[in-house]
Amino acid sequence: MASNVETLIRGAVAKGIGKVADFNRKRLPRPADAHPYLTGIHTPMTEELTLEELRVEGEIPAALSGRYLRNGPNPALPPDPASYHWFTGAGMVHGIRIAGGRADWYRNRWVRGTEACAKLGEPIPPGPRQEGFDAPNTNVVGIAGRTFAIVEAGGTPAEMTEMLETIAHNPFDGTLAGPYTAHPHHDPFTNEMHAITYKGDQLGTVWHTVLDAEAHVIREESVAVSDGPSIHDCAITENYVLVFDLPVTFSMKSLLAGYRFPYAWNDAHPARVGLLPRKGRGDEVVWVPVDPCYVFHPANAFETADGKVIVDVVAHATMFARSKRGPDSERSRMERWTVDPAAGTTTRTVIHDHNQEFPRYDERRTTKPYRYVYSVSLPGEDHVEMAIADTRLFRHDLEKGVTETRDFGPGRHPGEFVFVPRSAEGAEDDGWLIGLVVDMNDETTDLMILNADDFSGPPQAVVHLPHRVPPGFHGNWVAD
Repeated sequence: MASNVETLIRGAVAKGIGKVADFNRKRLPRPADAHPYLTGIHTPMTEELTLEELRVEGEIPAALSGRYLRNGPNPALPPDPASYHWFTGAGMVHGIRIAGGRADWYRNRWVRGTEACAKLGEPIPPGPRQEGFDAPNTNVVGIAGRTFAIVEAGGTPAEMTEMLETIAHNPFDGTLAGPYTAHPHHDPFTNEMHAITYKGDQLGTVWHTVLDAEAHVIREESVAVSDGPSIHDCAITENYVLVFDLPVTFSMKSLLAGYRFPYAWNDAHPARVGLLPRKGRGDEVVWVPVDPCYVFHPANAFETADGKVIVDVVAHATMFARSKRGPDSERSRMERWTVDPAAGTTTRTVIHDHNQEFPRYDERRTTKPYRYVYSVSLPGEDHVEMAIADTRLFRHDLEKGVTETRDFGPGRHPGEFVFVPRSAEGAEDDGWLIGLVVDMNDETTDLMILNADDFSGPPQAVVHLPHRVPPGFHGNWVAD
């Protein structure tokens, strides 16, 4: 543990770096083009809405009772386009309440941090928070009957009401000592939530953090790393948590230059996957090399009888190598990685060679072999920045080795779709796919409810919103 003297020294250094960054931020060159994450489909919403008795086409299944929630960056105050990065905008949570075959309401609410409270003239909700990084903008989850907006790199979770009002900045009732993540993974067989977490100012450590069924932390095991890797997500198997230590790392150069998101592609950082025993010490992790690439999001992972680990991921050739404004993948594709700890090798096999992101699957199958992955298609390689999805949703059938495509039509851009089972014991495609589709032809948005077992067929139901919901990051169905 750091001594008081060391803490004071670190604080003084951090303040000095902050002053340099603030000075240089004002000197950044003015962009010659419109910022792709502040204009067009990404133009921020400027007000909070409450809409009731939403218009519905089709029939909402009576079994659906809960809320579809989605989080994403939406600056509350006009940002400086020279330094703004998509990943740093204040979080805004959107929600649609469904029950009794009706769509009762839509609400959008800023997560109450410094920026939103300054705009709205409200006091900042109680609880510990990281100044300037206190409006989690990446995911929103239901845990133990509660709602949390979450983000990686050290931002404290923000607890929200059912109506999406911020209650407090809440480190899981004081049980969280370190940072958290945007991507916890629920194990349906142990009822725990596992995550790999990191903190921007602690470059030599990441943590395996586990929540119990009451949303309280029961494990924070440190794992030694180098260079401050950005580990956005993880995966779990029956015995391991997978640590994706890949070549996107903290960049002091970017920070000092004044950029808000100080991470960049690092050719010198070895790419590897860590197999950490779920109940083991951090120094028991088995590191296995992998060819350089970057992974935001895996799908599922599981173990084989001969001791290998299988994990399906969207792999990007590089990331944050060209743009300071947002993700800038040269190429992404769905891959299956076979991690062999005995041989010390990772074999990468292409499942589908097209740009894509946001893979989701039937999470009842977490840690077990499974069949289907759903992902969102991205434009081709001529797009430097991943500013917009194209118009297609993919379904990868891992058993048959085929990919089915659903096209929503010209100008209609899907976000991440989540699988919701019809019943606890139903087949892997016996359920619905739920997600938002933005129609840029008239700047409206639809919540689409698709039948997963009729992927290309007509929607089960469409909930119409009369405005454009900016593309965010992640959404979930939170059942009553």
